[in-house]
Amino acid sequence: MSTIAPTREKEEVTRHDDDFSFEAVPSQNRRSFWAVGFVMLGFTFFSASMSVGAKLGNGLNYSQYVWAVIIGGAILAVYTGSLGYIGAKTGLSFDLMSRHTFGRIGSYLPSALISFTQMGWFGVGVAMFGIPAAETLGISPWPVVIVAGGLMTASAYFGIKAIEIVSFISVPLIAILGSYSMIAAVNDGGGLHAVFGQNQGMTTVTAIGLVIGSFVSGGSATPNFTRFAKTTTSAVITTVIAFFIGNTLMFSFGAVGGAFTGKDDIFYVMMAQGLLIPALIVLGANIWTTNNNALYTTGLGYANITGVNKKPLVLIAGVIGTLGALWLYDNFVGWLSLLNATLPPIGAVLVADYFARRKTYVTEGESATTIKWAPIVALVAGALTGWLTPGFGIVSINAMAVAILVYFVGSAIEKGIRR
Repeated sequence: MSTIAPTREKEEVTRHDDDFSFEAVPSQNRRSFWAVGFVMLGFTFFSASMSVGAKLGNGLNYSQYVWAVIIGGAILAVYTGSLGYIGAKTGLSFDLMSRHTFGRIGSYLPSALISFTQMGWFGVGVAMFGIPAAETLGISPWPVVIVAGGLMTASAYFGIKAIEIVSFISVPLIAILGSYSMIAAVNDGGGLHAVFGQNQGMTTVTAIGLVIGSFVSGGSATPNFTRFAKTTTSAVITTVIAFFIGNTLMFSFGAVGGAFTGKDDIFYVMMAQGLLIPALIVLGANIWTTNNNALYTTGLGYANITGVNKKPLVLIAGVIGTLGALWLYDNFVGWLSLLNATLPPIGAVLVADYFARRKTYVTEGESATTIKWAPIVALVAGALTGWLTPGFGIVSINAMAVAILVYFVGSAIEKGIRR
């Protein structure tokens, strides 16, 4: 014991960075309620959620829309709120939590999956800004993509403090300008009945699945940000507000966009209203905040795998995502959707493992175990369920339920073998 402890302590000091890639966030480095809240809201303010909102607006009547958003949002809030609680309680990132759950080497699998997925979404997000902005300005998308990708990479490089600054600026701009445009469009276009017409054949269960699926994968990274919360209460409240209220606002923007312009982004509504500069601001800020969080998560994941500090890895991932943005936008969304099926089972297993063995999360050396097979098998079983059962119930819920069941069965078998 006496020879191991100093070695580990020396390694931790050597590998320390300002964003605590390799250790729990100390109490003196925790952030305020508002800082964490704005970062979480910025995370959920994303154009992809508007696309879901457009589908809901076109497929449901108003009553169904309200119920789908309430039920789906509540389930999403419980999932992300649980992860947010664990992040604040332990101070651990998604990847360090994975070390406790899946083992030191076993954690490389969830880290690789979330990093690769989030890097892909970063590239897609850059293109989602670059293409419409370039069309509006009448130029090639490449200059816009390079500048936008560079700025987003830079803010993610400087870590949580820079992400806070971007979120403090962007979140109010998006909420105020987007809400003004949405309300004006609804009033000018004939009210809510013009947005939510008759049901177009979408079932409420399908709609609830879309609401949950809109951010259940990205929501798996919640601990990366709530680990900076001063209390578990503030972590849960900010997470629930972001994934319930913030996400709902994006759905509403998308529903209005789909109804009045045929496109699924409030950007196009604002353009139709003659609000060019506000439209570009909302579009850029909307994607910037989420891309910040995505690239930050990518850096933490690759840091866990390589043992290299997060910052250079963020730069590398940002360059790859930026240069590949247009290709990713055209070719990779289907693959990203497939990869997204793997992330909810990871989060479900993390939550199950923590509440089953929470005392061991404060035991030094617990995460040094190489591979824990029961959680790995549970992850694979959950992911396969998500991939192989499209259209049956709510896919992400199916995947998480199977993962949790297999985790507890596998853990019981392992305990029986050890006895």
